[in-house]
Amino acid sequence: MKVHCYAAMAEKQPLEKFQYEARELGDLDVEVAITHCGICYSDVHMIDNDSGFSTYPFVPGHEIVGHVSKVGSKVAALKQGDRIGIGWQSGACMNCDWCLRGEENLCVDIMKHATWSPYGGFGTSIVVDSRFAFPIPENLASENAGPLLCGGVTVYSPLRQHDLRPWMKVGIIGFGGLGHMAVQFASAFGCDVTVFSSTPAKEKEVRALGANHFIGSNDTDRLQKMARSFDFLLSTVHGDLDWNAYLTTLKPNSKLCFVGLPASAITIHPLPLIFGQVAVCGSVIGGRPAIREMLEFSARHGIKAKTEVMPMSEVNQAIARLKDNKARYRIVLKN
Repeated sequence: MKVHCYAAMAEKQPLEKFQYEARELGDLDVEVAITHCGICYSDVHMIDNDSGFSTYPFVPGHEIVGHVSKVGSKVAALKQGDRIGIGWQSGACMNCDWCLRGEENLCVDIMKHATWSPYGGFGTSIVVDSRFAFPIPENLASENAGPLLCGGVTVYSPLRQHDLRPWMKVGIIGFGGLGHMAVQFASAFGCDVTVFSSTPAKEKEVRALGANHFIGSNDTDRLQKMARSFDFLLSTVHGDLDWNAYLTTLKPNSKLCFVGLPASAITIHPLPLIFGQVAVCGSVIGGRPAIREMLEFSARHGIKAKTEVMPMSEVNQAIARLKDNKARYRIVLKN
């Protein structure tokens, strides 16, 4: 079967129409007719070869929602017609220690199993391992659910992994594609939520999504007055900030967790780490149990990605909008 899609033929080039022959359906595979696919900034990084390992033609897309059109002979959990979602990871070795723990996001071979390997979701269909295709709860609209499969679980997983409790004070650094979902999750957990953002105009929406406080992300004077205030800080930004100033706002035995990738290397003074027993850590997407839990939690609490829907045919305009920081807050392509 021919799959019609959009591909970058070289780095930093606009996407072009492309087609390829779909791989043969394996016993545990499903073929999915794609209705929606979100654009994540990691798609842009791969299109532009920012990490130096992109191969072309490159078909982006890993926030996929669609309907199962075919099932492999050993697929039991899904059937034809089911509405499912697929995130950044569409397979794993299933044999390493991490996969056996249910933490497939830490699989030793994870880079071999990215959803865009060999070709991603900016197209009409895709074949994936059924174990990495997740039923979408009925009350989650497809255009709002797609980004949850990548950005959503990326912020949900560390909040759960680090055992947030309702009495905790949580700081979310950045209010964009990741941050606006993190605010909703932390608020639904019952936490007191502070958002740090460089855009004052976002304060009204920050509060509407459940945050209790809003502070400028570069307000160093305010940060200095907030020593030992937070139980957990989650950074969703890609820019550089005064990370040592943020460390001083952590209570003892608390953490600063990165899910956004700062533009430059981070320099940390050891004194706050030692005398406050604070930690700096990171987190990457989430395993299959975390994704299932996150989808059910989102459906129950009305959490969704705020999206702009554009036709798949306008993919280059959508990418330009994302690069210009005009997306509010995720762009989803629709077939």
